[in-house]
Amino acid sequence: MNNTPNANRVHIGIFGKRNAGKSSLINALTGQELAIVSDVKGTTTDPVFKAMELLPLGPVVLIDTPGIDDMGELGEMRVKQAYKALNRCNLVILVSQGLTKEDEAFINILREREVPYISVYNKADLAETRQEGFVYVSTKTGEGINELKELIAKTAKSDDENPIINDLLTKEDVVVLVCPIDEAAPKGRIILPQQQVLREILDIHAKAVVIQDCEVSETLKILNKKPRFIITDSQAFASVSKQVPCDIPLTSFSILLARKRGWLKTASEGVKAVENLKDGDFVLISEGCTHHRQCNDIGTVKIPALLKKKTGKELNFDFTQGHSYNEDLSKYKLIVHCGGCMITNPEIKYRMRIAKEQNIPFTNYGILLAYLNGILDKTLPKELL
Repeated sequence: MNNTPNANRVHIGIFGKRNAGKSSLINALTGQELAIVSDVKGTTTDPVFKAMELLPLGPVVLIDTPGIDDMGELGEMRVKQAYKALNRCNLVILVSQGLTKEDEAFINILREREVPYISVYNKADLAETRQEGFVYVSTKTGEGINELKELIAKTAKSDDENPIINDLLTKEDVVVLVCPIDEAAPKGRIILPQQQVLREILDIHAKAVVIQDCEVSETLKILNKKPRFIITDSQAFASVSKQVPCDIPLTSFSILLARKRGWLKTASEGVKAVENLKDGDFVLISEGCTHHRQCNDIGTVKIPALLKKKTGKELNFDFTQGHSYNEDLSKYKLIVHCGGCMITNPEIKYRMRIAKEQNIPFTNYGILLAYLNGILDKTLPKELL
C-alpha cells in the first residue's frame, strides 16, 4: 500500500473556515502530528498533501486546505488554491461548529460538482445541543473519530472501482502487450498504465505476453492461440497496426485508461474536431504528469507535427503539465489530454466539465493518435464502448 501511486489513492480534502479545526482533525484521524495546529487564523496558507494509509479505507491522500473564508488580496489567493485542491478530491470533509453562509455556499458547489461530502462538527465536547446532518467529533477527547473513519470508508469512492480490461477477459485468454523501450521509457521499469493492465490480466489468471513493437509479427507466428487483444503504447500505433490482422482487436493503454475513467465516449467524439481545424487555430495539449521533456516528446513534438501534417494547417499550440490547467479555454478549438494516469478521476472530470461548459472538444492521446493514423475504428472494438 505504501507504494500506491498518489493518483490511485482516494483523495480526501479537509475544508472549512479558518480555525474550524481542520488541521486538528487530520492529526486525530491519522494519530500523528502531521499538520501544524495554532489558534492563529490562516496557519495553513497552502494546501498540504499527505499520502498515507487510513484504515479501514486503505491508501489515501489527505489534503489540509486554507480557510475558505480567508480575506484580503493574499487571502483570496489562498482560497483559490483551496478550490484548486477541490478539483482532485474523491471526498470532502467540511469542518465547522455549525454551518455558516460560507459553508452553505461551499456545499452548493459540492452538490453541483457531485462531490460526496461529510459535514463534521468539531469540538463536540463543547456543543450544548446536537443538530442533524453532522458527524460530531472532538479532536481533544477522541470522541467520534473512529466512527468518522468508518463513515469515510463507506462514503469515499475510489478511482480504481472500474476495471481497465479484466471484465472482458477470461483465464483462457491471451493478451499481447506492446511496450516499446525507447528514449521516452522510464529507466528500469514500464509506465504506470502498462503496469495496471498487466496486473489486471494476472489477477484473473489470463496470459500476458509482453513484447516490443518490432516483435509483433514474430510473436503472432509463434503463438498457438489467437490473442484476445493486442494492446500497445499509442505512439507505436503506426508500426503495430500494420502487423495486426483485422480479426484481432487492437487498442492502446491510453484508450483503455479513458475507458476505465469513463470518458472514452467523450474522447472519441471530441477527436472529430480535427476535421474542422483552420489556419491560426489554437490547440491545448495537457499532461497530468511533470516528466522531463525529451527531444522527441509525444506531447510537445510528435502530436503537433502529426496534427499539422494531417490538417495541412498552420496551428498554434499551448502546453500544460501536472496540476496546472487553464480555466479560460475560450481560445482553443481542441483540447488533447494524456491518459491521466498521474491525476485523479475527479480532476479529469473537472477538466472535461469546464471544456464542455465552454463548448471545447476534448480528446486524449490514444484516440487522437489512432485517428491520425487512420485506424480509429480498428482501435475501438465494440467491446470497449
